[in-house]
Amino acid sequence: MRHPEHQYLDLLAQVLDKGDERVDRTGVGTRSIFGAMVRFDLSDGAAPILTTKRVFWKTAVKEMLWFLTGGTNIQPLLRENVRIWSDWPLAAYRRETGEDIGQLEFEQRIVEDDAFAARWGDLGPVYGKQWRRWLGPDGREHDQIAELVRMLRETPASRRMLFHGWNVAEVGAMALPPCHMVYQYHVTSDGKLNCLLFQRSVDLLLGAPFNFVGAAALLLMLAQQADLAPGELVWVGGDVHLYLNHLEQARLQLGREPRPLPGMRLTRRAADIDDYRIEDFEVADYAPHASISAEVAV
Repeated sequence: MRHPEHQYLDLLAQVLDKGDERVDRTGVGTRSIFGAMVRFDLSDGAAPILTTKRVFWKTAVKEMLWFLTGGTNIQPLLRENVRIWSDWPLAAYRRETGEDIGQLEFEQRIVEDDAFAARWGDLGPVYGKQWRRWLGPDGREHDQIAELVRMLRETPASRRMLFHGWNVAEVGAMALPPCHMVYQYHVTSDGKLNCLLFQRSVDLLLGAPFNFVGAAALLLMLAQQADLAPGELVWVGGDVHLYLNHLEQARLQLGREPRPLPGMRLTRRAADIDDYRIEDFEVADYAPHASISAEVAV
């Protein structure tokens, strides 16, 4: 049986060989294809944590847990040593103040100074705001995650079990509009929970590996809360791209042979969807190739 990670490696090769090269919003430039799909079976406990490079899976899970809090400020992330969202507020700070502050100094000020964090650490109404506090035209907030859990428990045959983050009225106020936009869920007749994630924009080298892990972690949490078994994670990409300063890293990764996927499990049953912590996740038998460094395009 072909290793499931080859689906991802095939995408890397396709983008490198056949991608359309364009100047993008960041100015870095991309090579991209439009429309892609990969599928990961989670029913046997395997997790889609890539092995052809080290993926810092705890960072990805911490990010997902932060989304679930409904938070939009990077201070809690930095206090958990998660620095993947710092680039956007840092760029805004430098642009608006003219101060050429270093990233480490900026992050330290966010961690230590609540007033500074409130002013400069907020990302606008990004993922967590839309997932947990979507604002309706009547002023009422909608908790899409709580409603999803209710439907998984009460109406598992529904075709309306989904949540999304593309709130047209608030996209302009976001530091970065949602890339992983829509999560739809499906329960099989034998009690397995499947997820289809649509991602409109995909940084294939840096972003997609994190998105696979985050979506898998969320599927495990939702399955537990609804007394279901994990099923399949189906990932669909829209604009799937490699930044032009990531091409050599992609070629390096393509030269590596996948190793057995690790397992991921929850070590306890949480009281509710808001009760999960990073300590509840256990990953076993993860023996990847070395990490591959690359710059984030902002």
